[in-house]
Amino acid sequence: MTRDDDLQRLLLAVHALTRIAALDTQNDAPSAQWRTLTLLRDHGPQRLGDLATLSRVTQPGMTRLVHQLSDAGLVTREPHPDDSRVSVIAVTDAGLSALERWLAQLSTALAPHVADLTDAEWDAVSTAAGALSARVGLQPEVVR
Repeated sequence: MTRDDDLQRLLLAVHALTRIAALDTQNDAPSAQWRTLTLLRDHGPQRLGDLATLSRVTQPGMTRLVHQLSDAGLVTREPHPDDSRVSVIAVTDAGLSALERWLAQLSTALAPHVADLTDAEWDAVSTAAGALSARVGLQPEVVR
């Protein structure tokens, strides 16, 4: 097995765990909502097009999502200070609170699926999480 295979297995396992936990929480919100709020929390206010690129969705799809998030009070949409034709999207305090509640629910849902990991396995998870988070620019205090 190669290092590329290991990274692929890790990525697929994390995606599977996330899907399982999301189903276990029975939360109706789309995963794109949580991804978008996380991106805004971690990267600060973003232009709509840049946010769509970061989230890997189409600009029309992000426009629809931002309208829904704005209607729910989770984000604000303001004109760009230098170009009023461009919108800047920012997460609100309510959006951050909703994200924190979702992350807590997600952690609770994940717990039974990883409860039997050994200390050595947890050490390996911690090492991998730290190394990969650093490579993608996440600060340790951002990772929850």
